[in-house]
Amino acid sequence: MTVLRAALWLCLCPIPGWPAAMDWTADPLLQARPETALDLASTRGIDVPESDIERIGRRIWLNECGGTIAGLTSWNQGEEFASLGIGHFIWYPAGYEGPFQESFPALLAYLARNGTALPDWLSGDPDCPWPDRAAFQRDIDSARMRELRDLLAATVAPQARFIVERLEAALPRILDTLPSEQRPAVSRQFYRVARVPLGVYALVDYVNFKGEGVSPTERYKGQGWGLLQVLQGMRGEGAGQAALDEFALSADEVLTRRVANSPPERHEERWLPAWRKRLQTYRTGPLLL
Repeated sequence: MTVLRAALWLCLCPIPGWPAAMDWTADPLLQARPETALDLASTRGIDVPESDIERIGRRIWLNECGGTIAGLTSWNQGEEFASLGIGHFIWYPAGYEGPFQESFPALLAYLARNGTALPDWLSGDPDCPWPDRAAFQRDIDSARMRELRDLLAATVAPQARFIVERLEAALPRILDTLPSEQRPAVSRQFYRVARVPLGVYALVDYVNFKGEGVSPTERYKGQGWGLLQVLQGMRGEGAGQAALDEFALSADEVLTRRVANSPPERHEERWLPAWRKRLQTYRTGPLLL
């Protein structure tokens, strides 16, 4: 078993309708692990039971859209794309090339590869069929939109596994973008957080939330806001809670800087309170949302 496997026991109290959580405090997997036990192999090829995958997926669903069915199909005011599924995966309309990494087509391909039957209109790498938010909102109660919500509500576990696999690939991708002399510090901070099971939840959620931080288009005034930038902002060495606290603090600084650098017409300051509430769960647990 691995630190990622351990992290999926982060059920600090039961989800309504779920069996009572185990006594997670007594599980030795939740103890900090020696740094030598954490290498790239420990975040690859994870065999995670579906029950645990779905639990972390429901936490992310709470983070992104309050755990509601309606929240699975969203288009935020002032944005140029739909935000879909438990991870609010981005889907661009035809002809639009946005600065943020589009992720919903990759999710659809992942679902299809893993045996989910997709409606015909979602097969074959389609563009978002709604050209803008107004068209999306007019269609919100249509048969097509209900079919999309049904699909997303029925695939919480596969969506969560897609998110976890994104984390598995994140560190090698991040390190590949850095000069060799900068790689040890970033890797050290990644594993400093990953040694704490709650920290793995934080890493999984942040990568889904704001990306790896390696795309040159995901920048305002030349500064990114992904996992790379959060890790680069960390300088400490303390383990356990100290690592969680610094990760959340660095993420707050990165996101505050993003808002300050963002185009004024986007009014991103309206999102910062909710983002900070989300970051607090990285320090204290995901059920405090």
